[in-house]
Order: sequence, then structure tokens, then C-alpha cells
Amino acid sequence: MTAASASELLRQLGEQLGDSYGGAYYDAGKQQLVVNVADGDDDLDARVREAGAVVRSVENSSAELASATDSLSRRAAVPGTAWAVDPRTNRILVTADRTVTGEKWDRVEAAVAALGDGMARIQKSTGEFKPFIEGGDAIFGGGARCSLGFNVTTQDGQPGFLTAGHCGVAADQWSEQAGGAPIGTVQDAVFPGEGDFALVTYDDPATEAPSAVDAGDGQLVEIRQAAEAAVGQEVFRMGSTTGLRDGQVTGLNATVNYPEGTVTGLIQTNVCAEPGDSGGALFTPDGDAIGLTSGGSGNCTSGGETFFQPVTTALAAVGAEIGAGAGGQPGEEPGGETGGQPGEEPGGETGGQPGEEPGAGIDAPAGN
Repeated sequence: MTAASASELLRQLGEQLGDSYGGAYYDAGKQQLVVNVADGDDDLDARVREAGAVVRSVENSSAELASATDSLSRRAAVPGTAWAVDPRTNRILVTADRTVTGEKWDRVEAAVAALGDGMARIQKSTGEFKPFIEGGDAIFGGGARCSLGFNVTTQDGQPGFLTAGHCGVAADQWSEQAGGAPIGTVQDAVFPGEGDFALVTYDDPATEAPSAVDAGDGQLVEIRQAAEAAVGQEVFRMGSTTGLRDGQVTGLNATVNYPEGTVTGLIQTNVCAEPGDSGGALFTPDGDAIGLTSGGSGNCTSGGETFFQPVTTALAAVGAEIGAGAGGQPGEEPGGETGGQPGEEPGGETGGQPGEEPGAGIDAPAGN
């Protein structure tokens, strides 16, 4: 079973999971979908096994974990903190960066302790949570440098691209070169709040917007669809500062308290990133568009925690499709099968070099 098929299986199980569902994750080593079940629900155990997944008995249901994260939002929303449910431990992992000290640390620690050791744990990060913007394929606007994420087609058929919302609120127009002529204009941007994403439409409606990520060293990865992330899934990130990096998804529906405000609904990973990588593409080896780089702590020397805007949520919010109907190279066929949300149209993705052929997969970089 692949991570993509595991995500599809979990989607198919859907409402069958019920109140005893405690989250799920992909075990890459065993190539299995592991479904957490609380309260000893024998009927649910049987349905999960029949579907081809592995049942794991846990203490906390998803509803109980969600209630606990709501408590954290009320009691521990301190800038420099983040939290996400880790289905592998069936607990909430709360991370505080180096700026959380003194009374702020005491406040967060007390909020975690009130939930109980079986519900949440806290860890300290040596870095500082911040959006990965700098003032790069790179895009430039208002003195800032970000990265282009995925090419899209808007509801009215115009070519555009997704990037980070904190980039979209930093400048209305974006260029391919610092100080260069604008190539795109921001149409929608969300940051902070319920996400970190922006839609930029190309000023020239004839702009070629191929469905591929330029992964460097002559590698192009064709993006066939938008898809949901799965904990345990192998992913790649491409950014204009640090290039291609790889790692794993470690949490979903993460909340990050940046200095600029709280952002919810993010993907958490251990893939490194640095300033200027904001907005860049997070994708799978076989070409699923997963996320847009938001921010985190650390760098590509020391490592750290990183957070990404889910592509499926961004597409739904701005009413766009991954690559579908976008220009592409002359003679190129429209990009692959659709993914992500039911009813989504076939799609593809971001910029590559003219004349290069997209590949179906990608070679792993040397390391994080």
C-alpha cells in the first residue's frame, strides 16, 4: 500500500469511523494504514480490518483530542508556540520556540499539564517560529522574496499560481526578478487566520503555466493532482533558497502562533526550510501536490519544525484547480488524474524550464 492509496482508503472509510476514531497514520516501513480506535469498538475494528487497514487500540478519540486542542487555543496561544495531533503517539505535541520563556513558558506548561500526560506533551525548540519570507523558482514583491508554489487555473479560466498568504499580504504584485516588471497580481490572500495561502493571477492571460515542479538539476516532477497529506508520508519540498529537501509529514491540522498572529489547519513536517522558501511546493515522489511552505523554526543546517498550508484547502477557498486548463508547453498533454477533494477536475502544477520533460518521480536529495 502506498501513502496515496492509504489516504484514499481513509477517505473511503469516512463516516464509518464514528466516535471511536482516534486518527490514522501511514507506516511507510510496513506500507500499512494504521487506524487508531478508542473505547474498544469491536464493530469498528472489524470494518477497518475488512477495508485492509491495521487496527490500533488507543486511549484518546479524535473528538477528545480536538477538545484538548481547543483548550490549548484558549489557554496557551502564546506567540512562538505550535501544536498538532500526532496519531502515532495518540497525543498532542506542543512545541515552544526559544522566545517562550518566563511567564509565557509557565502559562503554556500549565495548560499542557492540565490536559494530562496521556493527552499532550510539551517540547522546546531551539529555533524561532516565523514565516519563511525574505526582504528565490523565486518571486519578488515589495522588497520580499518568496517561492512560487503550484500553477493553477481560476474559475474563469485564467492562469495563476498559489503561494504563501504572508507573501500575498506583503505585496500586491510579484515579479520573476528583484525590481523586475510584475508578472502577476494577488487576487486573494489569507494570513494570519484559517490558513496561509494566496492566489496570484498572471497578468498575461497567455502565460504558459505547465503542470510540473522544477526540482533542480534538470529534474521536473509532473504534478498530476492535489491530495491530502498523511502522517508518516514521504514528501519533498522545493524552495528558492534551499532547493529540494525531503522528509516526512509528522502532524495534521496544526496550529502555529506566529508573531503576526495565529494560523490554523496546517501540515507539520520535519522537512527543513529557510527564509525565501515561503510559498514553495510540498509534494510527493509520484507527483501529488500536498502543501505550500508557511514557516517554522530552525534551518537546513540544524533542522527544525516546518508548517505547510494544505493545497486542497487553498484550492477550495480560492475556487481554483491545480494546473487544469493552464497553458503548458507546446504539444504537451493536459496533466494527469485528479486527487484531493471529490469532484475536483484533472490537474497538474508549477513552473519548469521550457523544453524539459516532466518526470513521474524524483530522486531524493542528499539530505535535509
